[in-house]
Amino acid sequence: MTDTAPDQTLATLLRIADALERLAPPTKRKPDLTAADAFVWHAAAHELAPVAKVNRVALSLLRGVDRVRDTLAENTERFARGLPANNVLLWGARGMGKSSLVKAVHADTNKRLPKGALPLKLIEIHREDIESLPVLMGLLKADPHPAIVFCDDLSFDGQDTSYKSLKAALDGGVEGRPENVVFYATSNRRHLLAREMVENERSTSINPGEAVEEKVSLSDRFGLWLGFHKCSQDEYLAMIDGYVGHFGLTIEPEQLRREALEWATTRGSRSGRTAWQYIQDLAGRLETKLEG
Repeated sequence: MTDTAPDQTLATLLRIADALERLAPPTKRKPDLTAADAFVWHAAAHELAPVAKVNRVALSLLRGVDRVRDTLAENTERFARGLPANNVLLWGARGMGKSSLVKAVHADTNKRLPKGALPLKLIEIHREDIESLPVLMGLLKADPHPAIVFCDDLSFDGQDTSYKSLKAALDGGVEGRPENVVFYATSNRRHLLAREMVENERSTSINPGEAVEEKVSLSDRFGLWLGFHKCSQDEYLAMIDGYVGHFGLTIEPEQLRREALEWATTRGSRSGRTAWQYIQDLAGRLETKLEG
């Protein structure tokens, strides 16, 4: 045996050890929730990325949703104070401020917490990462901060089975859902499973009623269902007036009304999103930045 044989053996072992280390799953690092009040969950890396500035509007600017606003605010404040609270499904018409309301209520709740209380955290999880929800909840459970895990535009189509991960995470299995975590979701559907998914399961099921039970049982994991409906013309114009007053935009009332209604007509809908898009156009024409 040559003198180089031991060196070659050692080099081979080191390469094997290095390869095994690369194949090993990433270490779950404890998140630092003091870095910000809002985070985005990156499932692949098991990391929470802090959000320095959240894209949101003031709670006072959300019009036409008074009842659901108050219900969501009460549930959120109870949760932030350490009291029992429900998971929430905000469902209904597009563009009526479902996700905006969640972000606005989060900020408003933190403003009203007593001095010295731990701030409420908002964690956004993308729809395609729902299967990692149990991992995320496990990480948050070890932190003392109360946290809202938020998924925007949640629904399930085709052969997607990740809804089963959502059901398990909301129930929490044997341990139960972490006391410091609630789940808020927005959806255009009241029932998160597509109709064709339920029909497919019904056609292949020994007991067709089980498919319907599966559909209903997912939504049942949300203690609060908050419905959003298309706004009236008066509510739409009230949104416009609220934005104009808040941002100090100067325009004649009759011109504002005429332009706002024409803007909604050309888009075929009246909603909070349509109102905001008009305000952005108006502010651009007036060479005014939307601040404050």
